[in-house]
Amino acid sequence: MSQIPDIKPGQSVELLQELHILTRDGKLNQDSRRKLKQVYHLYHFIEPLLQDVLAAGNGLTLADHGAGKSYLGFILYDLFFKALDQGHIYGIETREELVQKSHELAERLGFGRMSFLNLSVEQSISSPELPQQIDIVTALHACNTATDDAIRFGLAKRAKHLVLVPCCQAEVASVLRKHKNQSFGKTPLSELWRHPIHTREFGSQITNVLRCLLLEAHGYAVTVTELVGWEHSMKNELIVASYKGAARGNARQRSEQILHELNLDEMHERFVY
Repeated sequence: MSQIPDIKPGQSVELLQELHILTRDGKLNQDSRRKLKQVYHLYHFIEPLLQDVLAAGNGLTLADHGAGKSYLGFILYDLFFKALDQGHIYGIETREELVQKSHELAERLGFGRMSFLNLSVEQSISSPELPQQIDIVTALHACNTATDDAIRFGLAKRAKHLVLVPCCQAEVASVLRKHKNQSFGKTPLSELWRHPIHTREFGSQITNVLRCLLLEAHGYAVTVTELVGWEHSMKNELIVASYKGAARGNARQRSEQILHELNLDEMHERFVY
């Protein structure tokens, strides 16, 4: 379909224009070429998971949690699902206007196996509009606790794989800050978050460590890597979790020890369940 260099054969030009990867006259500029490389780099990690589920022969379902404009869902449908006669993508989003716009775009593009649902976290777990089991759960640049929401959803839906790109996360940092004086007298590790910039960055790292331990405690093998080519964003950590069935024996204990050592006991309910 496309004669534009750098774009994979068969991709929808209209979709790439809607996502501002192509300009309105169908061209790539320096910024949009960088966006395209980012998309393909992320797809490089997700495509083997899609193939893994497809090979099992039980259909293929993917839920993009906190989908926003469903940027990721549309790209995955265009690159992978479109050529299949099976599989369904669900975009879950709390903002009704974004859900409606995504629905209209999918209809216009003829992407018939995409659904967009205006649901909260708790609603998405129990909603009859979603199947009881989802194969793959994604959350791209899910801000603050939205990544935790996607994990809770993925565990409830017995997802085979989760693909998470966390974004800004301030909750742990705020609790570290609240108990800073007490921590100074308790552990020398408090020096790690003595200064505000370190509090923010350390809080972000601890958040993702606790998320990984939670997934391991539920039987997932977890890999953490960097999304290269995302230099314009500090939020370039990619967490991929695949269900193996055997929980890491000390994962829950490690989480509890970290929470206690860092005066984060009040966050036990978020990270240990």
